Amino acid sequence: MKKVITYGTFDLLHEGHVNLLRRAKALGDWLIVGVTTDNFDLERGKMNTCNNVMERIEAVRKTGYADQIIIEEYRGQKIDDIQRYGVDIFAIGSDWEGYFDYLKEFCEVVYLPRTEGISSTQLRDEQPGVRLGIIGTGSIAERFVPESEVVSGVRVTAAYNPDQARCKEFCKRFGIGLAARTAEELYAACDAVYIASPHYTHGAYTKAALEAGKHVLCETPFVFTGAEAGELFALADSKGLTLMLAHKTAYCPAFGHLVTLLKSGAIGEIVDVNASVTTLTDESSEKLDVKLFGGSMSENACFPLLPIFKLLGTDWSNINFYSKMKNGVDLYTKAVFRYAAATASFQVGLGAKTEGNLTVSGTKGYAYVPAPWWKTDYFELRFEDQNQNKKFFYPFVGEGLRYEIKDFVATVTGSALTWSKLSRKEIVRMADVQQLWLSGTNVFTL
Repeated sequence: MKKVITYGTFDLLHEGHVNLLRRAKALGDWLIVGVTTDNFDLERGKMNTCNNVMERIEAVRKTGYADQIIIEEYRGQKIDDIQRYGVDIFAIGSDWEGYFDYLKEFCEVVYLPRTEGISSTQLRDEQPGVRLGIIGTGSIAERFVPESEVVSGVRVTAAYNPDQARCKEFCKRFGIGLAARTAEELYAACDAVYIASPHYTHGAYTKAALEAGKHVLCETPFVFTGAEAGELFALADSKGLTLMLAHKTAYCPAFGHLVTLLKSGAIGEIVDVNASVTTLTDESSEKLDVKLFGGSMSENACFPLLPIFKLLGTDWSNINFYSKMKNGVDLYTKAVFRYAAATASFQVGLGAKTEGNLTVSGTKGYAYVPAPWWKTDYFELRFEDQNQNKKFFYPFVGEGLRYEIKDFVATVTGSALTWSKLSRKEIVRMADVQQLWLSGTNVFTL
């Protein structure tokens, strides 16, 4: 029996895919089709797939040409699969002409003619997209626009900054069509809003955008009371709108894998989580202006709260804060949590520096994520017997914002099955922690 194998993403399955499968099937007696996983696509920086892997596998199955469907999960797998399944012919579209010649050492390689005039890229471009408006034109917005350009189904159509000169310069630099003179003018030109304004304005802009009927992706920190966070989610629900927090670490593939590994017992029962996020900031910076809700807690606490809540939950029994204050803001704060069966702590600073790593202690070993842990691309599981230690490497593509943008667009359009990587309860409880500190509850000054 002659075996043939081919591979593809098979997103938005179309006539070209079907023709490829038909031609590959005709080359032999048994056709194996490799469908790439969502994570493998992400690792290759491919952010524009509309269908998830299960939907794509089902679409291939329904063509009737595949005798066997496998999942492609890693680079180099093609050689492994050819040898594992005793493949005689590797077939792929002619747009890859010459690229896979290295496989000729293992089997015959055939480049099949592609169907002209149709492609997944073309179909994605023809699908209704999300027109996105940006409120705020600072450093995070400058990173956001290029990241959005690699995600299918979204286009930045407008930006707004009360400082019109800065807004116009920003729009000119990034080729954005409308430098809105008011937030209302921006709402009229978009379907969804990315809020990247100063954090003390997040609540007001989120409420206004939702009331205008726009989906919202809001930068961290969200708001500073749990009650306000809950009210904004209730408003989004009442209008059938998406409201998400733009916390890039939560959407990073490596961080997601770290959480699932640890929650599955990879280091035993978790007994402690510690995370640190600190920088040295010019004291004249707005980040240290008490009138603008500056300070280490306001700026950075949402980051170390993420692994604590993901691994230990949000139902702590007590929190103590220890803060080094100057001019009414905290240059440095250490928070210590007590849970029923574990402890947690974090350090945030704008005027003090620590090692910016993440450590999770367990009854069988511990997890270590080196600085800067919030840009997770590598972590280790370490044990008493060092022969059991494991290292995990993942790509962190670009600025990392593309992961959250992709999930936001998919949620807004309903183009793929997805879920929020950061739950509503976690976001509300982050705001609760901020509120406790701001109210002086269990705050001890140093």
